[in-house]
Amino acid sequence: MIAFEDTSNFSQLQQSCVASIGKFDGVHLGHQLILDQLKQKAEQLNLPSLAILIEPHPEEFFAANDDRCPARLTTLREKLELLESFGIDFVFQLNFDKTLSELSAESFVHDILKVGLGIESLIVGHDFRFGYQRAGDFVLLQEKGLEYGFEVIETAAYERNGQRISSTFIREQLAQNDFGLVEQLLGRPYSMKGEVERGKQLGAKLGFPTCNLNPRRRKIPVHGVFACEVRLGDRYHYAAVNVGYRPTVAGEENALIEAHILDFDEDLYGKTIEIIFRQKIREELKFDGLEELKIQMVADVQRVRQYFDQEML
Repeated sequence: MIAFEDTSNFSQLQQSCVASIGKFDGVHLGHQLILDQLKQKAEQLNLPSLAILIEPHPEEFFAANDDRCPARLTTLREKLELLESFGIDFVFQLNFDKTLSELSAESFVHDILKVGLGIESLIVGHDFRFGYQRAGDFVLLQEKGLEYGFEVIETAAYERNGQRISSTFIREQLAQNDFGLVEQLLGRPYSMKGEVERGKQLGAKLGFPTCNLNPRRRKIPVHGVFACEVRLGDRYHYAAVNVGYRPTVAGEENALIEAHILDFDEDLYGKTIEIIFRQKIREELKFDGLEELKIQMVADVQRVRQYFDQEML
């Protein structure tokens, strides 16, 4: 898969393509159905498949603060890895900035879709809106498609028990800590990936060394302490994981993932690991002191062990 941010780079490689456009947050089963639709159409026309990936999310661009910004299921890097795993040929990272937000719907179709990417077939949801003040819609795309010579196809919808699968619905299930249902909706367990960074070594001082990861998103979809699996290459380990802002430690403003891997003693700094969420243990709490925090960590680790012991039965 080839990812690019400038349409001139694409035109040097290809003259036309079959494309779909969206945020693809989570790359859930609904997205995967669209990707299958995209690949089938591309094969039919003997053209490359291209996913137009809107980054950052428009809601993130317009949100004045993180409270108004929807939680992000997947980072850009995670999206790209998932899109590649599903066999997409190209990804155009469409940078959502002030210039793009002020681009008219007509110019968007002409400059980006027609001239920039040479689209011959566009697969898009009937509720897709684009252009300045979201003036463009599915009908306009169809009209411009007739004018410029490309077809517009409505995306297939994926439903489960009458519920349309969407990133919003998955966020709601994560907020309810229903990781079993989320796994069904994603087609894989929910996880976060990242490179292990050096922290303040507080966990090690308390007897619970942690792998620290930056979630790299404005708003995180889960908070609290969890029983997780940590994937290191092809190895899996059990872990007690805290996701949040460490209220007991003063001066912490950014969210952090801290994974205490059970019965483990290796240096992982600089290595990429995957945190796979299995069950929530408790909410994130503020303690009166480090000794009280240590007592709670002992209890957390015990609950994590009990959870995985029961799962093994």
